[in-house]
Amino acid sequence: MIRVVVFIIAFGICIDPLWARDERSIKKLRDALVALAPGVDPGEAEAISVTAHTTSRSLAREYRVVWNGGFQNLLIHMGKRQRGYCGHYTRDIGERLKGLRLKTLVLHWGAAYANTSAENNCLVVTARNQPFEEGIIMDGWRLAGQLFWCPLKDDMAYRRVWVPFLQRSPDGKPMDNSSAWEEDRLYTSWLQDIDNVHNWQWQPGKQGFRTY
Repeated sequence: MIRVVVFIIAFGICIDPLWARDERSIKKLRDALVALAPGVDPGEAEAISVTAHTTSRSLAREYRVVWNGGFQNLLIHMGKRQRGYCGHYTRDIGERLKGLRLKTLVLHWGAAYANTSAENNCLVVTARNQPFEEGIIMDGWRLAGQLFWCPLKDDMAYRRVWVPFLQRSPDGKPMDNSSAWEEDRLYTSWLQDIDNVHNWQWQPGKQGFRTY
């Protein structure tokens, strides 16, 4: 019994900093979403932020992530894990957000360096009638379940910034300081089709939809 109590206390000590960090991030993302446009419903912004953060953490446990996103990819290649690619996070978080039936905010599917070994996928949220490029990215894979988010245009990790000896980005485009994030309109259409909720499985390598 004492061991159980000690374990619970130790577990609580370990997760408290995570919850505190997520709580701060939830508030900041909510405020950033509200700031996208005057007509954004604060309630919708709150629901998106809470849902995306909590779902991302939950998925990391479901996928049995043990270190980081890159290592999870290796484990999948080795057959030790079934899920945990960037697209799995995007699909599963997106399905949960899709259920919110948003009216003032819009979900998009973003892909950087599509069809290359450096491909990453994420959700992008914009205000209604706002360009994809003005949105906020939400990426569950990058920090292994801790939701990463920032304005799309500020994401330096996926920007074609020139570096010595590298003339082209992984997708073959010039290093012109442009964002590597582009909208995948096929998957965006699924995110925005709230009246026909069908299940589908994201396919690495852009092989398309597979319903199940």
